[in-house]
Amino acid sequence: MTSDAVQSLPDQSSPEPRRALLVVDVQPTFCEGGALGVEGGDAVAHAVADFAAAHRGDYALVVTTQDWHVDPGEHFSDTPDYVDTWPPHGVAGTAEAELHPALADLAPDVSVKKGEYQAAYSGFEGVDGQGRLLADVLREAQIEAVDVVGIAESHCVKATALDALQLGLATRVFTDLTVPVSPDQGAQARVEMTAAGVELLPSA
Repeated sequence: MTSDAVQSLPDQSSPEPRRALLVVDVQPTFCEGGALGVEGGDAVAHAVADFAAAHRGDYALVVTTQDWHVDPGEHFSDTPDYVDTWPPHGVAGTAEAELHPALADLAPDVSVKKGEYQAAYSGFEGVDGQGRLLADVLREAQIEAVDVVGIAESHCVKATALDALQLGLATRVFTDLTVPVSPDQGAQARVEMTAAGVELLPSA
């Protein structure tokens, strides 16, 4: 084949999709010492911060979500079953509900808060400061793919990833940048996400 022929071949490479990083519920309330602390939460918070700092240029949009409960009804319980009911956590306006201090330099493009008056596991149930749903934020930014990280893998990370997939977004979860409530629940969440079509892979 001549060099001219090689040059005339069409470009087979596909452009990278416009991608967003969704940082789910990386809050002190879900880390060691918090109301619903998950073992390994602090380590994940620092790992997410390091990853975001190193890879900010890979993303068209960086979004954080936070549990921000005012009065979420039966989501809070004095006798929680840790399946559908939980001790009070992520209470709006408290230090525990703010972003983890490790994310102090993250400067997200969009901050989404969820669950003021109801249980809300998925970030797609929340709104930003302008009242926009996360789905609308991503649509306006022409996002085609998302990477999901945060706490907890077995609950809010899973719910957010599954909702992203339902919206037609190519969805990845970085398994080293999340942690489940328990190993068993984490294993079950990974089965569910994989079956649905979420790609699970390490951030490296």
